[in-house]
Amino acid sequence: MATLLRSKLSNVATSVSNKSQAKVSGMFARMGFQAATDEEAVGFAHCDDLDFEHRQGLQMDILKTEGEPCGEEGAEPPVEGDIHYQRGGGAPLPPSGSKDQAVGAGGEFGGQDKPKITAWEAGWNVTNAIQGMFVLGLPYAILHGGYLGLFLIIFAAVVCCYTGKILIACLYEENEDGEVVRVRDSYVAIANACCAPRFPTLGGRVVNVAQIIELVMTCILYVVVSGNLMYNSFPGLPVSQKSWSIIATAVLLPCAFLKNLKAVSKFSLLCTLAHFVINILVIAYCLSRARDWAWEKVKFYIDVKKFPISIGIIVFSYTSQIFLPSLEGNMQQPSEFHCMMNWTHIAACVLKGLFALVAYLTWADETKEVITDNLPGSIRAVVNIFLVAKALLSYPLPFFAAVEVLEKSLFQEGSRAFFPACYGGDGRLKSWGLTLRCALVVFTLLMAIYVPHFALLMGLTGSLTGAGLCFLLPSLFHLRLLWRKLLWHQVFFDVAIFVIGGICSVSGFVHSLEGLIEAYRTNAED
Repeated sequence: MATLLRSKLSNVATSVSNKSQAKVSGMFARMGFQAATDEEAVGFAHCDDLDFEHRQGLQMDILKTEGEPCGEEGAEPPVEGDIHYQRGGGAPLPPSGSKDQAVGAGGEFGGQDKPKITAWEAGWNVTNAIQGMFVLGLPYAILHGGYLGLFLIIFAAVVCCYTGKILIACLYEENEDGEVVRVRDSYVAIANACCAPRFPTLGGRVVNVAQIIELVMTCILYVVVSGNLMYNSFPGLPVSQKSWSIIATAVLLPCAFLKNLKAVSKFSLLCTLAHFVINILVIAYCLSRARDWAWEKVKFYIDVKKFPISIGIIVFSYTSQIFLPSLEGNMQQPSEFHCMMNWTHIAACVLKGLFALVAYLTWADETKEVITDNLPGSIRAVVNIFLVAKALLSYPLPFFAAVEVLEKSLFQEGSRAFFPACYGGDGRLKSWGLTLRCALVVFTLLMAIYVPHFALLMGLTGSLTGAGLCFLLPSLFHLRLLWRKLLWHQVFFDVAIFVIGGICSVSGFVHSLEGLIEAYRTNAED
């Protein structure tokens, strides 16, 4: 009886193994790659076991050195390098304790000891990202696009909402039981999965470069807008815009010493509320001049040279895809993510459209790159001072995020690191690491001094990285990872978004660059 039972179990195990091998082979065949031979598979498995044991040994050494308990009943938490892909194919686990735990978000997945956020809280975070102070450049986009610019605000909201959803869909796959499980935890992990197995890290590096460019350009824009607002608030003072930018940067130098954003994050809610109040004040002033609105100025024509810049400005104002995987992983009910994305982007579309249209109707052809510069002197100074305070308090967020990406990419990958670690064994920042951070702050200042054009920089960034992270990459990844499960209309949407996004990205980048070169020549002549 025992022999018969063992025989049946052996047959079942063999059958399951053959089916799994057939699925894997079929998958690689569909991807155009040749499946590994039996000898190679055995070798890979052996290497995987050795690697796993080696990592576990390293983790035990770290635990012994730090003298921290391993958790309940001596369970060993996974090391940081293993949290993305577990043995056994399960969903990823959160790290036992990262340096900052995703800056108040509870880590990528929130962690079992971290409170999850509700759909309303997640929506508030998305609203902060897409309703920031960069909406001040939207009336300038209407100046060069007319009604087509308004349509583009609606179109960008729809597309960014859709690409945010399909990006989250790329985090999930079906297991052998047909259950949908979360197997990835970040934008970088999705990119790496799309480029595997031939180039397993190429996609992540591309995404990291795009993130760094967008984050650093955001810092530059904060310095530019601070100098611009202060210069236009106090035109009588013998201080140039460049000098105001230098003063703003001097205030921002302490950002180089940041180890976490706990202190700065306390001001985020206050800054956001202040920004909403400022928007309401601007709209209220525009409504007070409703009798003088220039409806005849809003037309269906477009400025062929400057409208692509408007596309970049509008796209940049909707960028939130970078942190959506982390946000969805920290939600109490991830199933509410789609609903949250719908109402946040609908609200953003309505508010941005009304703000841009009302402001443009008030000043028409005199609309400036930063709309608050059109306000009367008495109101402008008060509003601009609040905006400068918000810009300076917002600067540490993208700066710290850019530093984190740089450190993890170049300084914290063990033997693969390009440079030694920025932190010593006691956790203190090394002097040369501090020097690099200060150099990054100074770099944002130099860019703000030599390219002090808010709208053009915003259009350039939106066309270069905004369109890539919001339009191109999500649609490409969706097609790559979920091709066999997509319906025809989903394939059509993804391809259309990729083509339209590519055209807008290239044209916007070229025209923004031409505008910057022309502005630089004009300043040089003056």
